Parts: sequence; structure tokens; C-alpha cells
Amino acid sequence: MNNGNTLEVQTDYSLAPFFDLSHDLLCIAGFDGYFRRVNPAVCKVLGYTEKELLSKPISYFQHPDDKEITQKTREPILYGKVLTNFENRYITKNGDVVWLSWTSIPVTDLELIYAIAKNITHKKKHETERNQLLSELTKNNNRLKHLNYTTSHDLRAPVSNLISIFSMMDDSQITNEETRQFIDLLKKSAENLKQTLDNHVDGLKKQDSQFIDLADVSIIDVIDSIRLTLDSLLKNSRTSFQIDLSAFEFVHFKPKYLESIFLNLITNSVKYAHPDRDPVITIKTRISEGKKKLTFSDNGMGFDSEKQKDNVFGLNQTFHEHRDSKGIGLYLVYNHITNLGGRITVDSIIDEGTTFEITFPG
Repeated sequence: MNNGNTLEVQTDYSLAPFFDLSHDLLCIAGFDGYFRRVNPAVCKVLGYTEKELLSKPISYFQHPDDKEITQKTREPILYGKVLTNFENRYITKNGDVVWLSWTSIPVTDLELIYAIAKNITHKKKHETERNQLLSELTKNNNRLKHLNYTTSHDLRAPVSNLISIFSMMDDSQITNEETRQFIDLLKKSAENLKQTLDNHVDGLKKQDSQFIDLADVSIIDVIDSIRLTLDSLLKNSRTSFQIDLSAFEFVHFKPKYLESIFLNLITNSVKYAHPDRDPVITIKTRISEGKKKLTFSDNGMGFDSEKQKDNVFGLNQTFHEHRDSKGIGLYLVYNHITNLGGRITVDSIIDEGTTFEITFPG
């Protein structure tokens, strides 16, 4: 009742409009694998009526290639673990494929799962186009680089032979002065051409090494920066870190490259976390044979690194069923390290985890 001095405050707000009007996909599912309730956005995106969606198992609507990984990822939810940022595909009633990114929160005593999904099909389409473009640009760049090296090498050999011929000539036997001048001009032209080719090859090698913008970079500062950037992801996944930089804390490296390396390795550790345990990332430094080495380990799903040893760092190489896997991250990590003269190796065991060892240049 309004007495003239205060306003009545309504406290019985209904959540029904929020549920019904949301553009995000909201649903309640049972532990038995069936929808219990869906909002209109789910029906609109998938093209089914609410009655149709409630009448069949949720797996019925999932893309066949994603059913196994979805089931495996869903299992920890039944034991109370929150699921975040899980992406999978669904087939709409008219046969289209849509990508959904899920956050699912279980209520174990009710055997219910409250979930929200975003339609990220447009984002995935752009990712696919970007990755195809990156792949083509990389291939074209490698072809041009190979052509440059091959052409320079093939030209240097005959030029060197020509210079050798000139050096063996006894120009004292040539009496015609004009002929001697002409031969001397040819000799100098060949030497200039060889020098130009040598400079060209040296320039290519220098571009490949990319020893520019190097600095003494604090490893812990880079890690802390990445952890701040990924704060929400790390908290939701309950990722913990064990860090020991007692051997060395700084490396002479390109700062942006080091940030990219840790960003890709950390996000991979979270993405491929083992469903039965929280992610633990261990980062240690050591000195071996005068070289600075850093090991980056996790306790995730792992893969058969011995079987995949020739493909691990290749472009578009993936080793898990995750549909978010594009095979770009480790390719970038490898190139960042090797382009600066470093080295990276990997040792991974299925269901145990993965360890990368980075040997820094210098």
C-alpha cells in the first residue's frame, strides 16, 4: 500500500517472460537424456515444435558425428560438474546443420540440467573460411619461398661455373684489345650476378629467421597476462597452475610470439581437459647443456604422440573428436618457436596428459 511517502516494491517478478522472450536457447533436461522444457528460441532454431522436441531423446537431434563426444562430455554433469563453452552440432528439421555453444548447470537432487546455448553457426562459418584462407596463403607462401630458393640455387651454380672458366682463361694469349675488354666485362658481370644472388639468398634466410623485435621477456608476466585474459574460462573449468621458474625467468624472444604460444597451449589444455578431473597445468624451466628449456604439461585427455609424431605440428591436424579443433594452434606455436631458431617437442599419452618441451634459441 502506498502511504504517500514510499512506493510499493513488487517482489514476485515472474521469470516466464525471460524464458519465453530470450533469443538464447534455454532448456531444462533430465538426467535421462530428454528435454523437459524448451523455450521458443530452441523451437525456432531447430525447426521442431515443443512437443516434438520433448518426445525424443536429445541425442536424436544431434549431428551423428558429435553424439559420442557429447555423451562423453555430458557424463561429468550427472555427478554435479558444471559444463561451459561446449560446442556441438545439431540437425534442424529441414536438414540444416547448426552449431551451438552450451553452458549446463546440474541440480543433482532433482536430476535436472539447466542449460543455455548460443547459436554460433555464423561464427563457425567465418572460422572455416578464415582457416581455409590461412591454409591457402601458407601453401602459396611456401611455394613462393621454395621457388625463390630453387631459382637462386639453380642460377648460382652456372654463374659460379662461368666465373671458374674466366679464372682459368689465359688472357695474355688474347692479342685483340677489344676482345680482352669484352671478356673482362663478362667476368665482372658474372661476379656481380653471383654477388646479387648471394645477397638475395642471405636476405631470404634473414626474413625466415625474423630476428626482429626481440626483447628480454618475463615469462611470468606473459603467463599472468594470459590468465587474466582467460579468467572466466579458467575459473569455470576450475583450472589450476603449478609454476616453477627457478631456473630462469626471462627469455630473449619476441613478446607477441611468446604470448601466442602460451595462449594456444593453455586454451588447448582447457579444451582437451579430461572429463574425470579438473585441469592442472604445470610450467617449469630448466637449463640443459647451456640451453634454456621450458616444459608445459597438463593432465588432460592426451593422444598417441608416437603414432602422430609426424603430424603433431602440421596445419589442420587434429587428434580429438572436438568439433572446435581446427589444427591451427600448434601449427602457430611450432612456427613461432622454430622461426626464431628454437625447438619444440611433444610427449603425450592417451588419458594421462601432454607435455611440451620448448628449447629457446641462443
